[in-house]
Amino acid sequence: MDSLTLVCTASLLAGGLYWFIYILGSAEQKGKHAVNLSGGSIHRDALEDNYKQYWSFFRRPKEIETADKVPAFVDTFYNLVTDIYEWGWGQSFHFSPSIPGKSHRDATRIHEEMAVDLLNVKPGDKILDAGCGVGGPMRAIAAHSGAKVVGITINEYQVNRARMHNLKAGLGSLCEVVCGNFLEMPFEDNSFDGAYSIEATCHAPKLEEVYSEIYRVLKPGALYVSYEWVTTEHFKADDPEHVEVIHGIERGDALPGLRNYTDIAQIAKKVGFEVVKEKDLAKPPAKPWWTRLKMGRFAYWRNHILVTVLSWLGIAPKGTVDVHEMLFVTADYLTRGGETGIFTPMHMILCRKPEN
Repeated sequence: MDSLTLVCTASLLAGGLYWFIYILGSAEQKGKHAVNLSGGSIHRDALEDNYKQYWSFFRRPKEIETADKVPAFVDTFYNLVTDIYEWGWGQSFHFSPSIPGKSHRDATRIHEEMAVDLLNVKPGDKILDAGCGVGGPMRAIAAHSGAKVVGITINEYQVNRARMHNLKAGLGSLCEVVCGNFLEMPFEDNSFDGAYSIEATCHAPKLEEVYSEIYRVLKPGALYVSYEWVTTEHFKADDPEHVEVIHGIERGDALPGLRNYTDIAQIAKKVGFEVVKEKDLAKPPAKPWWTRLKMGRFAYWRNHILVTVLSWLGIAPKGTVDVHEMLFVTADYLTRGGETGIFTPMHMILCRKPEN
């Protein structure tokens, strides 16, 4: 092979690799490059061991049900997956119904804005984001409503990512992020004008514990809206396929156990809330929320090859491939849950703290 051919071949390979990593992967748009994938707050040398530790929770299921074990379980999960979520999905770690003619990003934003519109807050009000992740919903909601949003997440790495994104978006004055457990929040009683949680309280071992904390910090008369992960009326506990799908979702998303849709309003009332409205936002005429997962299969294989290469080169931490594969398997269970109608990630409940 002559030198000119060699140079041209090398240039094509280098250009192709750059395109594969930086353009096709669209990480630049989402704030995370593939070459910067990490294990969150976990040291890169300990990522694989922490992945094994995560799965050990499921070999000892009673530990997952123990309240004091759950925060560490969830924290480990988000250390493992935050970078991959942000790189492959975006800054909003939740689903939304597909909207014809709208991009996934626009559909996500509209889904978030609807939550705050239900709260009837005004510019200057202070609202709580219980389980804020890296702050995608927080920034959309603050920009849309003009309210000040205070988010809480148990994962320190997510706190740092959220603060960085808030400043980059020019929303540092409206968005505040606190590292803490939403089962024991470091906020005063009656201090928020509204609250929301978007697909976050499913991580609580007992829903009444997080609902009680949100009730405590809300001002009398304030509203709270939550998008809950639940099994629907179509789920049959004696159907092995249904059980397999739900267990697959639980294992792949750090859930101590999915609740049934009938439990949500009962628990809200039990802690003192008045239930204003309850609706499964995934039901028709809403378009399927799982479409994005099915359309992302090519992206998964593209990304999986890339993660494998980066791990082999020592750029991505050892164990990143295992985590990425776990998320792909979970995506299949989520899709099956959506297609069969036995699972929804957007059972909406709107509650009010009584005036008295």
